[in-house]
Amino acid sequence: MKYSKQRELVLKTLQENICHPTAEHIYALLKKELPSISLATVYRNLNQLAANGMVKKIEGLDGSIHFDHNLSKHYHFVCIKCNKVYDVPYDVAPDLADKVLSKTGLIIENYDITFKGICPECHKKEFH
Repeated sequence: MKYSKQRELVLKTLQENICHPTAEHIYALLKKELPSISLATVYRNLNQLAANGMVKKIEGLDGSIHFDHNLSKHYHFVCIKCNKVYDVPYDVAPDLADKVLSKTGLIIENYDITFKGICPECHKKEFH
């Protein structure tokens, strides 16, 4: 993948916004710094970064495609009230793929697990 100043800015913006942003969110942030950038350019660069294993493309969280710069093994949690996306440490269930194999015979090569519920902030608002 050849160097691109725009791609570098897209990646930097993603790394600085650990909220698992959408392309639209990254575009809105970048537009302030680089007014000439287009949404199509942001999408193209995010997809290239994902195709080259530099970021992770997360689908199915809330109907939108989100992007994650954290490439370590982890799960996700989506709050059903505020739609924030949180990382859940892998060590919560580190042997999940092995358990699926031993119980079902299914060999898992890749997975994205998303938990859905209410985050602590929304829970606090609801009960106070």
